[in-house]
Amino acid sequence: QVQLVESGGGLVQSGGSLRLSCAASGHTFSTYAMGWFRQAPGKEREFIAGISRSGGSTSNAASVSGRFTVSRDNAKNTVYLQMNSLKPEDTDVYYCAATIRWQVPPTLRSEYNYWGQGTQVTVSS
Repeated sequence: QVQLVESGGGLVQSGGSLRLSCAASGHTFSTYAMGWFRQAPGKEREFIAGISRSGGSTSNAASVSGRFTVSRDNAKNTVYLQMNSLKPEDTDVYYCAATIRWQVPPTLRSEYNYWGQGTQVTVSS
C-alpha cells in the first residue's frame, strides 16, 4: 500500500511554469514506476509523463514533449513534474499514480495501482 499526495498546482499565465510534486508514503518508493496523468471535466484521464523505478527511463506524451519533464528523488520519496511554456489547454486536474507491476511506466490508466487526489492547474491566456 502506498499513499500519494500531489502539490504545486495553481494559477499561472500562459508561457509560465509550475512544478508539481507527488509525495509517497507507506511502502518502498523505489519499487514503483510512477506516472503523471491529467483530466478535464467530461474527458478521459490521459497519460502525460512517466518515470521508471530507478529514474533512469522517462517517457512523455507528444502533447507535452519538450515542455514537461518528469523526475524523481527516491531518497525523498517524491516524484516531480516540471511544466514549462504552459498553455491554456494544459488546464486540467493533474494526478500522480504508482504501479508496482511494471519497472517502466505504462501509459494505460488501468495499469496503475495507486492514485493521488489530484491538484488543479489553471493556465490563463
